[in-house]
Amino acid sequence: MNEQVIFHNIKTALNNAPRNQFTVEMHLQMIKYADNLKSITAKEFCQGVGLKDSFGTEFSKMRNLTQRLKAAGLSTDLL
Repeated sequence: MNEQVIFHNIKTALNNAPRNQFTVEMHLQMIKYADNLKSITAKEFCQGVGLKDSFGTEFSKMRNLTQRLKAAGLSTDLL
């Protein structure tokens, strides 16, 4: 799956998230696609999804967390 498709999927998920669930959905999407987005910077992620650059820190955290979750048995394909 290419980055543009992933960015589109994330944007759609965020736009459809209930207002009080935006941050939860954002984190979930970051974890879901972390492996596909290993080679991009946090800034590139934010620009691709249309988020403020300040969310780049969250992207970096979720990408790191994904490795721990996968080591504990999480299958990101199920998200």
